[in-house]
Amino acid sequence: MALFTALGGARLRIAAVGFHGLRALLEELAPNYGKVAEVVILDKAYGDAVESIMALRQAGGVDVVVSAGSNGGFLREHLDLPVVLVKPGGFDVMRGLARASGKSRRVALVTYGAVPPELAHFNERFSLQVELRAYTTEEEAEACVQELAALGTEVIVAPGLVVDLARSYGLEGLLLYSQGAVREAMEDAIEVARIARQEAARREKLNTILGQLKDGVVAVDLDERIETVNPAMEAIAGIPAGQMIGQRLGAVQGELSLGNTLRTGEAEVERVQQVNGKTVVVTRMPIVEQGRHTGAVLICQDPIAIQRVDRSLRSRGQPTVRKAKYGLANLIGHSEALVQVRQRAQTCAQSSATVLIVGESGTGKELLAQGIHNASPRQSQPFVAINCAAFPDTLLESELFGYVDGAFTGSSRGGKVGLFEAAHTGTIFLDEIGEMPLSLQTRLLRVLQEKEVLRIGATEPTPVDVRVIAATHRNLAQQVRQGEFRQDLYYRLNILLVHLPALRDRAGDLPLLARHLADKIAGRLGNRQLADDALIQAIVTAAQGYAWPGNIRELENLMERTMVFRGPAREGGPITADELKDIAPELFAGQSSQPALRRGREAAEQALLRDVLAECGGNRDRAAARLGISRTTLWRKIKRLPQGSLE
Repeated sequence: MALFTALGGARLRIAAVGFHGLRALLEELAPNYGKVAEVVILDKAYGDAVESIMALRQAGGVDVVVSAGSNGGFLREHLDLPVVLVKPGGFDVMRGLARASGKSRRVALVTYGAVPPELAHFNERFSLQVELRAYTTEEEAEACVQELAALGTEVIVAPGLVVDLARSYGLEGLLLYSQGAVREAMEDAIEVARIARQEAARREKLNTILGQLKDGVVAVDLDERIETVNPAMEAIAGIPAGQMIGQRLGAVQGELSLGNTLRTGEAEVERVQQVNGKTVVVTRMPIVEQGRHTGAVLICQDPIAIQRVDRSLRSRGQPTVRKAKYGLANLIGHSEALVQVRQRAQTCAQSSATVLIVGESGTGKELLAQGIHNASPRQSQPFVAINCAAFPDTLLESELFGYVDGAFTGSSRGGKVGLFEAAHTGTIFLDEIGEMPLSLQTRLLRVLQEKEVLRIGATEPTPVDVRVIAATHRNLAQQVRQGEFRQDLYYRLNILLVHLPALRDRAGDLPLLARHLADKIAGRLGNRQLADDALIQAIVTAAQGYAWPGNIRELENLMERTMVFRGPAREGGPITADELKDIAPELFAGQSSQPALRRGREAAEQALLRDVLAECGGNRDRAAARLGISRTTLWRKIKRLPQGSLE
């Protein structure tokens, strides 16, 4: 038979409870089920049976209980195990009555629960003159027997308890149950146990999965009684799972009640609320199984975890976001001007307002921006930098704001995350903001105002939490007057203003800067001996009165050029003035007066620019690399050349 197929794992364990005749039937049939189940027969009743079954459960477990009559009803009320009752069928009743009528004409039939209406109708229709009685408790059973004895009944067909009582009153008792009824109950019990084991395995698997979730999960039945709760929800509720299972969720934690979801059958998604003083994102959903509403589930999410996932999704497809490498301590120098810059930067770091850094090219504006970021509460979040002058208009737009899949011809499949989204919860540094075209200034203004980004080709904006630091070497106020920069954007940017002084305005910091840069360059070149004190001092001395038009960037380039060219001749002693003049002629060009110096410097710079461009065949990328300046700075210097000077 199908029930005898292997169920997998350990055999089932069935506790079969019965007296006398029922016990004999159970003992007779039990060996037939040995392949799939261990049948433990208990000759116990009521409370004693409950105790024996609980002991079996602790010793090796019990899958299902088989019993009959009032004993089975009692076990159902007092055990949290499935209890299958042996139920007599129509054949059992007819068989029992036929046997009884062969012994006497004064026959009674006693059943557990209630007299079946069809049996009463059958008895009346065919004038069987059988006394019909029913009972639910032991007391009622004895009362039935007493009444039937008083009526002169001689034979009683009934369950085991009543059979024993009848015999105690001198009446003949015939067991109502047949072998077929017991066999059917046993097979039902095996099927119930098999399904229960499958359900237990499914529940164990589900609980294992729920136990690994970071989100809190609790499921309830239609009565809002808790069926499942995972460790994360235990932590949120502050109550052990053992104290929650079986309780109504609304009574355990009123803020998390699923009563309304059970009443309406409607989901409530991602609602922010407070639970035990903690902010969580709550989702409530009905549970529908095979078209029937069977309960509800509640999911609690930690907003911090959601933000982490959000950042991960925003940055997908984007190159690795850079972290800020420098702090305010990397601003080298002790001059009053630089001390004031550091103090103001520290103040800016404690605010989330937009910062505008103004300073000439090469003064270290990005280094200052990184220092502000690393001194702020956002220091562990992304720092994303972009030079607004380094991209054509259309490319700059896609870099800043991103685009959706299919936004334009040649766009990447799946779209692209813009730098504003990549910098979510962190800082974006917009260098050379004065070079941004007016069309993009409008979009930038909206980001600053609405705190959301609309990708190219998208219809729904994406919220962003970004701290903006902008920088420029230009006079934005003058650009506003000339119509080259939006006035409303200027006021949005010019909230926390930091002026970064030119190197010529803090000449006292030159020795420290030269030493710092020499050590840095020597390390990069892999030769610490190149950072020679005499060489550094010679450069600092020769640079007295030099205006440093390229600021710190120019100083670093000049230091590296001198250290590299001077390196092979170190055995000849300290560098001479002639040697230095040959390597760095700009330090010695025109020192008679400031105007003459400026003109001489500009002439030398322009001459150098023309020579390098000629040597590079007009290739501006190569020329910028050779000069140690950005392509943007090179472009700006070329614009200042006299017309026709490159022809």
